[in-house]
Amino acid sequence: MAKKFHQPTRMCVSCRQKDAQFNLLRLRCSDGELTPFMGVGRSFYLCHDCLSDEKKLVRALMRQCRGGDRDKHMNTLKEIITDDRKS
Repeated sequence: MAKKFHQPTRMCVSCRQKDAQFNLLRLRCSDGELTPFMGVGRSFYLCHDCLSDEKKLVRALMRQCRGGDRDKHMNTLKEIITDDRKS
């Protein structure tokens, strides 16, 4: 019998759907700035389905980043997503 490897499951902050960690995008919001997670501090996950639904995405970002400039967060997220797809 083949050995099963443990895969950590995480939850999307927007839709609350649980999925394997590698299927989710991990972000960090510190001092009102949205950044990709670099290994230090609190972070949150977004699933790929929620990344395509702007209404759910805006609500989740504003909740996680404690307000701030909506357009700035959305532009930063778009930059992070395009950089993530390039690599």
